[in-house]
Amino acid sequence: MLMLTELWAPTIVSALGVWFTNSLVYAALPHHKSDFKPLPNEDAARKALKPQNIPAGQYNVPNLPSYHDARKPEYIRKFEEGPVAFITVLPRGIQSVGKSLGLSLLYYLMVSTLVAYLAGVTLSAGTPYLSVFRITATTAWLAYGWGIVPEAIWFGRPWKAIVKHLADSLLFALVTAGIFGWLWPA
Repeated sequence: MLMLTELWAPTIVSALGVWFTNSLVYAALPHHKSDFKPLPNEDAARKALKPQNIPAGQYNVPNLPSYHDARKPEYIRKFEEGPVAFITVLPRGIQSVGKSLGLSLLYYLMVSTLVAYLAGVTLSAGTPYLSVFRITATTAWLAYGWGIVPEAIWFGRPWKAIVKHLADSLLFALVTAGIFGWLWPA
């Protein structure tokens, strides 16, 4: 069993590696450009939403006070007429890229710390590269990727976007595992 303090190098380097890889994926590769489609009439939608002065948060339309209300005719009608939507409203203004990049790095550091913890309690110093790679890749892929699947099941996120996310997450897991295998204590 290894302590987290013995795994600080692969933890930090893998977090930085994934942060850099993620930046490349979103900046250089075109596969996420189709994740969000424009509304048929964006100006009309903005014009309808703006007077409501909706605070930042998550919303759903129609909104059910409780799941028991889903059986009531007025809610059934709203769902049948549509639209049915989940909406995320951000604060007004340009979002801070610096803040998002910093929070992303913190997230990657947390995932790498959890990967280090699990690898440290299951593997010992001197474990061969491939064994370290398998454990850390699996753990990182689970952490980075698979939690998003319920978004498609329950909230209508397109499966195509989920598959792209899982592919990105696999790449992040491979970067994490390669670094952990490389920097694993002898």
